[in-house]
Amino acid sequence: MNAKIRLYVDHPLGQGQSVPLTRDQAHYLFGVMRLSLGGPVALFNGRDGEWMAEIVEAGKKGGVLICLKQTKQLQLPPDLWFLFAPIKKARTDFIVEKAAEMGAARIVPVQTQFTNSERIRQDRLQSHAIEAAEQCGGTFVPEVVDLKRLDSVLDSWPENRQLMFCDEAEAGAALHLTATEKGRPWAILIGPEGGFSERERARLAALPFAHVVSLGPRVLRADTAAVAALTMWQQVLGDWT
Repeated sequence: MNAKIRLYVDHPLGQGQSVPLTRDQAHYLFGVMRLSLGGPVALFNGRDGEWMAEIVEAGKKGGVLICLKQTKQLQLPPDLWFLFAPIKKARTDFIVEKAAEMGAARIVPVQTQFTNSERIRQDRLQSHAIEAAEQCGGTFVPEVVDLKRLDSVLDSWPENRQLMFCDEAEAGAALHLTATEKGRPWAILIGPEGGFSERERARLAALPFAHVVSLGPRVLRADTAAVAALTMWQQVLGDWT
């Protein structure tokens, strides 16, 4: 049995476990994907790994699947928070999707002095993180928290968590990130399209846990910077090596 469809469910998974479907999930499986009784679906919930399941009840408003066997163990990402300033809707969606795909454990939208967006739809962004995990074969879904002020986040910063501060003013400078910090809790921060304010830059540069880095010789758009920063961190400090 080979499942072409992966589905995130908020339900325990295990041998012989029955899993009820929501109305939206039933519509997707039976109305959109045209699955029927006996059809295979790969399920994951972010806690119990991935399980092969079989459809045993199918209806317009719901359905039931039965877990048959585990196909993947839970694979946790590194202890990495990803902080970013929201931008235009589609590009913010892109950032969340890529952060989920590339191994962030927690995604934190932050409001900076030059952030263009003053509010987000946390539930919609969480759905994008779920969809990214479904599509890329992940077994873990990062939490997307609601928008927080950058100052407030820094005021309550955990003492043991290091921060990779991606400063566009450092474009072209030498990188300051080494594998000696590998294995510790980390966070990445990228700024808004307008960049960080001088006050924010000065505060971040003075923090003992902050590591100022350059993302290369060119100033990048925020969504490009997100991918570049995650790639850099994963190659030096993450689980890619």
